[in-house]
Amino acid sequence: MRRITEVKRTLAGREARFQCEVYSQTDDELVALFRLPEPRDVHGVWLPAGTITVGYFWRDRPYNLYHWLDKRGRTLAYYFNIGDVRSWGATEFEWDDLAVDILAAPSGRTRVLDEDELPDDLAPARRAYILAARDRVLAELAELIETAERGSALVLQAIQ
Repeated sequence: MRRITEVKRTLAGREARFQCEVYSQTDDELVALFRLPEPRDVHGVWLPAGTITVGYFWRDRPYNLYHWLDKRGRTLAYYFNIGDVRSWGATEFEWDDLAVDILAAPSGRTRVLDEDELPDDLAPARRAYILAARDRVLAELAELIETAERGSALVLQAIQ
């Protein structure tokens, strides 16, 4: 698979870069693969080293999805970032992380995270956009999870 750099920018101005592999890329959708090099805890979800992240990014949606899987292909969690893709090309893609996240566990437990990170001086239209995106993910959650399960199964099949 071809390598691509994910560039994530936060509302606070921080930037993070991740080296990923491209599973598929069209004009409207990018599916990237990342393997976690070190273990980490994300809001109470333990991700061991080697955790597979299948990242789904869309140009026309106000969110992306990280589907976290263990080495055997079992779902650890679904992590939705409210955000916008800025651009993508053959070697790099950039997106803006708009702070609010949604964590869905395989058990069905869902939590909205980091709403407290929205700046007080955030423009009302931007705040409304973020909250509408949050509501959209929550309304479409079952369908998004089902689609991710099918898509990630194909990704895992291709890498094994």
